Amino acid sequence: MWKEIDGAVYDTAKSAIDKKFTYGVPGDPCGYEETLYITSDGRYFIYTYGGKKSKYPEENITPIEREEVKNWLFSH
Repeated sequence: MWKEIDGAVYDTAKSAIDKKFTYGVPGDPCGYEETLYITSDGRYFIYTYGGKKSKYPEENITPIEREEVKNWLFSH
């Protein structure tokens, strides 16, 4: 997935996975994934996607500032 936000392109196919959290099992309608990516130029973003009854029923990309990454990691 890719998404342009404020003129910056965030692309899961062209970025590296830093950390991934999975909740539930494959096929679980309440399960979801949150994946932290880093782009080649050092920008971070979170890719989210889940089952139809999860808090992420549609895939999305959300940029995150480097200073916020530590808090995001510790919230899991």
